[in-house]
Amino acid sequence: MNSDNFDLQGITSLLSEKLINWYEMAIKSIPNLVAALTAFVIFILIAKSVKKVSSRFLPRLTRNKAVTDLLRTIVYISILLVGAFISLEILNLEKTVTSILAGAGVIGLALGFAFQEIAANFVSGILIAFREPYKIGDIVEMKDFLGKVTNINLRTTSITNFQGLEVIVPNKYMFTEPFINYTTTPERRLDLEVGVSYGDDLRAVTDITKSALEKIEERIEDKDVEVYFKEFGGSSINLSARVWIKYPENQAYLKARHNAVINIKEAFDENDITIPFPIRTLDYDPKGGKELKNVLPISEEASQNLEQ
Repeated sequence: MNSDNFDLQGITSLLSEKLINWYEMAIKSIPNLVAALTAFVIFILIAKSVKKVSSRFLPRLTRNKAVTDLLRTIVYISILLVGAFISLEILNLEKTVTSILAGAGVIGLALGFAFQEIAANFVSGILIAFREPYKIGDIVEMKDFLGKVTNINLRTTSITNFQGLEVIVPNKYMFTEPFINYTTTPERRLDLEVGVSYGDDLRAVTDITKSALEKIEERIEDKDVEVYFKEFGGSSINLSARVWIKYPENQAYLKARHNAVINIKEAFDENDITIPFPIRTLDYDPKGGKELKNVLPISEEASQNLEQ
């Protein structure tokens, strides 16, 4: 009985000491707790003020609303994290801060490996927003896709081709792979291949072709039309005609090519210049038979029809 009372008294005494120690520590920590809360509230106010101010000058860096919203959020959260770490330091919780940073690093590394493709597209989207190699409305050609940029977000770029189909391209490829932006280079050279007969005057063909292409409305007048003969073909002498045109949109290029073909054909017809058809000679017998019935094995009825 005395032993039980002794044990009960010891436990009660131990608990009392612990409670008293915790109470004293809590009382001593009140100034630090108040200071920590005050510091965190101050950092909240600073974060809100910086976020509001940043909304004024961030649009000057990029016109992409998604990027500006992201940057404002990053600035806001970064200031709050700094305030939280300082508040923990005031409470003498250095080990807690270290553990949090270590855990965040491990989590960040794991997420980086797990979502590296998404992260690559995300970072590429941010860089595209700042560098602006293309904008909404630009005509671009990416690999086998040619069309107009209709949407740009942080992960993908949407290109609507001229058949009305939307192609969604990850930003990683739009940033790292080569592509052509036709809008940033509004002058484009139109190349046409055509052949004339061996009996035509080549110097006259050169002058007539140049004159036909100079009449195109879309032509850039300060750049000369070029005509170069390339080769002796199987049934024609082939030439390449080059003319520079304005390229505000893809329809302009199609219209210019359309008019160029018509102008050349009409000019050649007016000047009796022949665009020859391909000529093929079929030899059915290495020894050169004079009649088809002597070359191929055919029936007697077919042979009689040939003779008639």
